[in-house]
Formats: sequence, structure tokens, C-alpha cells
Amino acid sequence: MVNLPDLTPILPWYGKHRRDLPWRHTRDPYRIWVSEIMLQQTRVEAVIPYYERFLDALPTVAALATAPEAQILKLWEGLGYYSRVRNMQKAARTVMEAHNGVFPTTFEGILSLCGIGEYTAGAIASFAFDLPHPAVDGNVLRVAARLLAFEDDILAPTSKKQLTAAVAAAQPKDHAADFNQAMIELGATVCLPNGVPKCEECPLCAICRARAEGKETALPIRRKPAPRKKEHRTVLILRCGDKVALRQRPESGLLAGLFEPPVLDGIHSEAELLQFFTLRGITPLRVAPLGDAKHIFTHLEWHMVGFEVIIPEDGVDFLPSELFFAPREEIDRRYALPTAYRAYRPFM
Repeated sequence: MVNLPDLTPILPWYGKHRRDLPWRHTRDPYRIWVSEIMLQQTRVEAVIPYYERFLDALPTVAALATAPEAQILKLWEGLGYYSRVRNMQKAARTVMEAHNGVFPTTFEGILSLCGIGEYTAGAIASFAFDLPHPAVDGNVLRVAARLLAFEDDILAPTSKKQLTAAVAAAQPKDHAADFNQAMIELGATVCLPNGVPKCEECPLCAICRARAEGKETALPIRRKPAPRKKEHRTVLILRCGDKVALRQRPESGLLAGLFEPPVLDGIHSEAELLQFFTLRGITPLRVAPLGDAKHIFTHLEWHMVGFEVIIPEDGVDFLPSELFFAPREEIDRRYALPTAYRAYRPFM
């Protein structure tokens, strides 16, 4: 087992330098849970307005458990990874049905909920109940790897296990919440990724082996991900009068159940689109390019070109039945659209 040195100097540093974030003003496990799920793969600055809006609408576990799915998806619109909020609702229903509406107060109980892994369970257990469990996210892995001059791939399961055990052993048992928050804060604001740590600001600089060995910009080591698959798509902002066409995606798979404009596989030209509609008995009143866009998922890239297509009312009957037309204000209020189409959202 790898062993970390005494990390207690991080506690007074955290007390002085921590950021003022809304979820740090509560011990409510529900509110902490919401923040932790939102913060997965999303910047802190982007999360704050979503966090406040979500809790204004759904302030309790019971409110989340009973909310219509359309509402929770709309509240989540823009955060991406919609399975996260669907799993939250499943977990909220479990809390209501299996725990009499009371959020679990043990690490094991929290971990048993849908969509909650070891990091999130540790974060909730420590932040809400001050239980001595580590909360080791990417920030903490990076800090631990540099402190130890750890030269294995930190994302390998054995490496994560070793580093998590080392952080757990170094955690002071009576300051679990502050210690976990401090380690995360240090990684987020000082021990930065991509070879640019602010070592001169670090309270642990004197005991950092990577710094001592001149390896702070070379560590941690991460395996290179497999190349993402690329898909090419033509996005149609299809208008009829003051309404825009939408369709609902399948209930399983990527972006399950969300709404999107009609899309054609491949990249098509304006002339090809005119022919496409003409062959289906529709004479467009206008076809205008809206530019290119790209959206990156974890393992997939969408390369898109967009067009505004205006059709006459008598053309609607020739469109696939899966399409429906909605006025803009209804789209804004009711339908959750993926961030993948952000570039074309102003035209809808």
C-alpha cells in the first residue's frame, strides 16, 4: 500500500481559501446529492444557476420523486447526461418507498441508491453526516498522485484502489467533511490538470514528491482514450408558420426520450435538400444554411450542418407522423432539447 504523509496542513488552508459555493452552506443530504450529481463532468460556475433553479422547483426528495419526467428533463436541459437525473428520480422514489422518505444516513445505504457510486456516496456521507469515508474524484486522484510521485496510470482500477486507500488512511476521523472538501478544492483551484499546478500556492508543496523530483508537470499519468467515433448529420430547423418541427428520441439509448429537430444522416447540400423535399411532394418556401456545428460526447462526435427550411401548410401532410409542430414559447417552456443542438437553438 502507498502511504501519504500528514495532510492536516490542508485544513487551515481550506478554511481560509475555500470558495463560497451554495452547496457548502447546507448539511441536507438531498441538496448535497443534487450538487454532486450536477457537478459530474460540469464546471462549478455552470452548475450554480441549475442547482438553484432545480431546488426552487423541487426542494425535497418527495418533490423529485413525484415530479413529471418532462419537468425534471426541462430543469436539467443544458447539463447533458440526462440519465443522471433519471437515476436521481429512481433513487428519490426508493428513498420514499424503502426509507419512509428519509435519506439514508450510512455510506452503505447511500451507495445502494440508483446512480450513486463510491465517490458520490463518500461525498454525501462526509459532507452531510461527517462520516469518515473518502470522496476521491479526479481532482483528489491528481493531488494524491503528485504528492506520491505516483507513476502508474491513475485511471487503472488497481491505481484508483491504491490511491483511494491512501487518501482514506490519511483522512482525519473527526474532520472528514472539511478534509474531503479541502482535497477537492486543492485539486480544483491549485493542483491543476494539464501540467499547470500552482505549486507556490499549495499548502502541501513542502511534502510533495512530484515537486521535489521535478515531475509536477509530468504527473499524473493517464491512459489515452480510444478515438471517438464520428457521425455526420444534417439538422433541419423545419418551420411552418410560427411553429417548428420536433420529434422525440427513443426511450432508450443516447439522449433517450429528449426532443430534437428532424435530422438526416450525412452532410447534405442546399440543392440536395430541395430535391429531398420535392421528391416527397413538398415545395419549400425557403432553404437557408445555418452553419456548421460539432458536439462531443464521451465516445462520440457529431459533426453537423444546419438548415432552416420553411414549408407551406399543405406540406405538413407529407411529413413523417413522428414529427409534430410546436410554437417557440411552448418549446422554451415544455420540451427538453439536448445541448448537442445548442448552435441551432436560437433559430427555433
